[in-house]
Order: sequence, then structure tokens, then C-alpha cells
Amino acid sequence: MIEGTLRNVKQCIKNRESATKEIEKQELAVTTMVLETRTKTNGQLDMLDEKLLHELKSTSHTCKSKYMKILQKLESTEEMLTKVMEQTIHMKQFSSDIQVFLGTRQANKQIVREVESIKREIESTKNYELKVSIHRLIEKLSNEVEDFGKIMVSESATDLDFRDPKIDQAQIGINVPKSGNISNIKLQLIKSFQITRTHKLNVAGCVILPNGHFFMANYTKDKHLIECSETGEHIRDILVSGKTYDIAVVDLNCICVSYGDTKFLEIMNRITFHFEKKISLQKCCLGVSHENGRLYVVYGNHIKVMDLSGQQLETFITASENVLCIKTRSDKMFYADYKTGKVHCCQLNEEELWQFECDSINFPYSVTVDNYYNVYVVGYVSDNLTIIQHDGKDSKTLLTKSDGLLNPQAVYYDEDKKALLVCSKEGKVALYKVS
Repeated sequence: MIEGTLRNVKQCIKNRESATKEIEKQELAVTTMVLETRTKTNGQLDMLDEKLLHELKSTSHTCKSKYMKILQKLESTEEMLTKVMEQTIHMKQFSSDIQVFLGTRQANKQIVREVESIKREIESTKNYELKVSIHRLIEKLSNEVEDFGKIMVSESATDLDFRDPKIDQAQIGINVPKSGNISNIKLQLIKSFQITRTHKLNVAGCVILPNGHFFMANYTKDKHLIECSETGEHIRDILVSGKTYDIAVVDLNCICVSYGDTKFLEIMNRITFHFEKKISLQKCCLGVSHENGRLYVVYGNHIKVMDLSGQQLETFITASENVLCIKTRSDKMFYADYKTGKVHCCQLNEEELWQFECDSINFPYSVTVDNYYNVYVVGYVSDNLTIIQHDGKDSKTLLTKSDGLLNPQAVYYDEDKKALLVCSKEGKVALYKVS
């Protein structure tokens, strides 16, 4: 009866953990929607603002042009009248009476015509006043809208199935994951593409984000992360503090970035791209992995364990000084010696469980682990991808140079999608379904 109850409780825990992950995914989706809506709204307001200001400038120019037209007419009349007056004065001084009479008469006719013309111009002249009428929806947005939106929660009955162990005890069975035989594991290519850049590429690390996008660490002096969509479209280059070497997903919103030849790590919000924490170190660090709120960092011939604030918790000595990469999953960690080609599996308390070595793996640059603790290793010199069985007793080559693999340096397994991301040094990226 106890075993049956325990099995039911474990199933309920698993169900709730899955539901919690789903809530986290929904939170991310809603956050993305809010930010996208904000961006779209800002873009629309910028466009309307620019349109209105352009209309203002054009209208103002038209009004000023009309003012300038009458002003020029008045100035021309002033000039003409001044000239006629001077001519009349001169004529009265040096001309005969008859000449003065005729000249004055002619000047008066000219003045009458000019006055009539000026009167018509002035009568048709308008005064202008510039105002603005803000669209009622814009005014409503600024004066009446108090919420960007509302978060709605829909409730439904749970699918938890907690049975009476007295009824089910005769039917108790244990499902064991089929993780023992790697010979049946196959890769199905989903998508492959080449990152195109004018500057140099040296892809040293990669992850699949919760939204399906890819982040690649580009270990060059250009100091940026590369973000691509799952269809291979380039989204953006993200400027960071150094030459990015490795990336670890911390949670739905944050990643940790290591820089290889600098003495610090940074935790970055992957949505806002703001750095939330800088962790200073005494030495340079390479590979980095995250597990249960702890960071595991390759640190010379040590693995440093620290919390997300940077406080050091433990230090493990590795089996060699030639370690570039590390991967943790649950209660285990995995790392590889790039000189000997050995792959090591340890408990998180440093106790080594097994080590694996084979001639086909030359210069293991990166490792990742699936849901059953099978280890995937990319050989930089051997141009291959190898899977090592969870107990370290068997291996199988999954990809070679004939599959287009050339100088692979990064590999990442997505446990939710059961997908494998493989990246080569020069930016060749391939996504596989693992079955």
C-alpha cells in the first residue's frame, strides 16, 4: 500500500512540475506579447507623430508664404510711392507750371491704380492661427486608459489521478526509460543553415532558448552574441563585455555568459539584454553550466561552484588541466579532456562514476546530455559527433564529416523538444530531432 501511495504522489509531483513549467512558458509568451505590443505601439505612435509634425511644417510654410506675398506687394508699393514723391518734388523745382500739372495728373492716376491693387490684395489677405486637434483615441489613451492590459486566469479541473492503492496494488508496474541501448538512437535533420557575417566567426558555444531561438557565443574580438530564429533567420547581434566563450540557460529570462580570457562572468536578461549581475573571478573561465541555482565553471584544473550572486560554494579538482567544457544535469556533471579525448562523468560531490575514451573522438570541444544521461560529444579535429551511453560502457558515432560536420565546437540538447543543436567553428548550424 505504501509503494502504491508513493507512486501516486510521485506522479502527482511530476504532473505539477510539468504544469509549473507550462505556466513559466505562458509567462514568457505573455511577456513577449506585451513587449512586442509596446514596440509596435511605440512604432505606430512614432509614425503618427512624424506625420503630424510633417503636416505642421508644411502648413506653417504655406501660411508664411502667403504672408510674404502681401509683404512683398506692400514693400513694392512703398518703393513706388517713394519714387513718385521724389519725382514730383524734382518736377516742381525745375519744370514749368504746365509740365507740373500734367506730371502730377499722370502720377495721381498711377497712385490710384496702385491703391486699388493694394486694396484688393489686403481684402483677400487672411490671418492664420496654428492649433492642433489630437485624435480622440490618443487623448483617451493618455487620459482614460489606466491599464496596458489585464492578466486573465482560466481555471479547469486538474488531470491529477490519485488512485486508491488498495485498488491498484495488484496492478502496480514500473515504467523504465529506454535509455540502455543507444544503438536505436537516430538523428533526423530539421534545419541547417550558415551564419553569414562580414566579420570573423568562431562559434564556441550555443543554447536553445525557451522561445525556440538560438544563441551562439562568437569567440572573437567583435564581442557579441548571435541570435537566430529556429528557421535560421538572423535576428540580432547583441553587444556584450568580451569575447563570448560559453552560454548557460539560467531560467526562462536569464542566461549566464563566460568570456574565456576575462576574469568575470555575467548574467544577462535575454529579453531586455541588460546585465543583471557581474561575477568577478581570480582567473579566466571557460565552460559554464547551470543546475538548481548553481553555476559550475571550468576554472583551470578546477571546477568552481557558486550561487547566482557569485558566492563560492565548492571547488572540485578535475582529472586533468585540459578541460574546455562542462555540462550538468540533475545530480551529475560531465566534462572532457581535449588532449586525451577522455570524457568524465562525476557526481556533483566530485565522486567519479566513469570515464570513457575512444580513438574516434579527437579533441572533444563540447559536451551535452540528454534526458537519460547519454552524453553527446563533438570532436573538433575528428569532425564527428559521438554519443556515449549513460553508463559509459558503449558509444556510437552519429555524424561525421560526410554529413557536413567540419570543426564542430558547440553542441546543445534541448530536453523539452528532444532536439540537438550542433554548431561548427565557421558558423555552420544544424538542428536535429533525436529519436
